[in-house]
Amino acid sequence: MSGTIRAALVQSAWTGAYDSMLDANIGYARQAADDGAEVLCFQEIFTGPYFCTVQDTSFYDLAESIPDGPTVTAMMRVAKETGMVLVVPIYERVDEGTFYNTAAVIDADGTLLGLYRKTHIPQVEGFWEKFYFRPGNLGYPIFDTAVGRIGVYICYDRHFPEGWRELGLKGAKIVFNPSATTRGHSKYLWQLEQPAAAVANQYFIGAINRVGSEELEDTDYYGSSYFVDPRGQIVGGTASDTEDEVVLRDLDMSEIERARRQWAFYRDRRPELYKGVASS
Repeated sequence: MSGTIRAALVQSAWTGAYDSMLDANIGYARQAADDGAEVLCFQEIFTGPYFCTVQDTSFYDLAESIPDGPTVTAMMRVAKETGMVLVVPIYERVDEGTFYNTAAVIDADGTLLGLYRKTHIPQVEGFWEKFYFRPGNLGYPIFDTAVGRIGVYICYDRHFPEGWRELGLKGAKIVFNPSATTRGHSKYLWQLEQPAAAVANQYFIGAINRVGSEELEDTDYYGSSYFVDPRGQIVGGTASDTEDEVVLRDLDMSEIERARRQWAFYRDRRPELYKGVASS
């Protein structure tokens, strides 16, 4: 992966219905493509509300299968139409009792390359995710796309440094972190964690958060989506904290090599001394 990649993030408020939310985000994707975007990621479970603030089995009905469910089917068409790589986070149904918080990665020709399933599942006040999702079982896949090697880490995952490092060791150059995080809960961490992870692992990160309030408990989302470079610098500023926005940034991929030559973190790792991290 070399040269400059034009990458996009979409943050959007819940419209109140699946069809209008899907249509709005397809519109944003086409807008990004018209502006030259080559790769785009939507927010966590982007076609619905973030329902995990409550525990209600009726929300199981929002889950859909992959690849034949309506969202991934539609986005495979959009990817082929626009020539963009798409990262599509949805609520995945495997069977009636098995659900995951998943991102489908679709190449620029409309091919489904594979899935990432959220690894770390919270069960704390306001984030009752174990009620809805099983922990991911696919590890930390890397996707060889038309724009190079990308990875995905979803929302709560970002609090765990081990996965960020796994993605770097496997060759990721851009990692997308689609999220749903509220204003009073962790905004200071939002400003801290992804830049720190980008520095530690020396790749680009696209951090996406939804905006607006939803008709559920404690749902004041603050947007502020951004890209951060391998030196921990925000690329071109953050998005609005209140409005829908398509974040479009040019990422100079040569920054990865420059950062890794200056700060040789991969060379100087001592994995033989880190066994306690995985065993304790």
